[in-house]
Amino acid sequence: MITTLIQIKLSKTLSLDKAQGIFASTASKYIEIQGLIRKYYILSEDGETAGGVYLWESRKAAQTLYTDEWKKFILQKYGSEPSVTYFHSPVIVDNLLGEIIKDGKK
Repeated sequence: MITTLIQIKLSKTLSLDKAQGIFASTASKYIEIQGLIRKYYILSEDGETAGGVYLWESRKAAQTLYTDEWKKFILQKYGSEPSVTYFHSPVIVDNLLGEIIKDGKK
């Protein structure tokens, strides 16, 4: 599995309440994306950086989202371009399900 960290340096500070509204307005776009397991919207405590943490089945699946069109959408929505960092996720602890997942298997 692959985790991506998306960071967007905001052109102006964003409050948590405002961020929640903005994030909720785009959340449905991510519901049926092939290969996306989970997405977390994130906002730094100082409100100067937003982004997301995504868990993917594979890097190939992740790369299907991060297109030029997606980057343009982020630029228009937040006022700056996103950075994308890829990480391997060989082991995941899921306390909600009470499971440890290795290499995509329970």
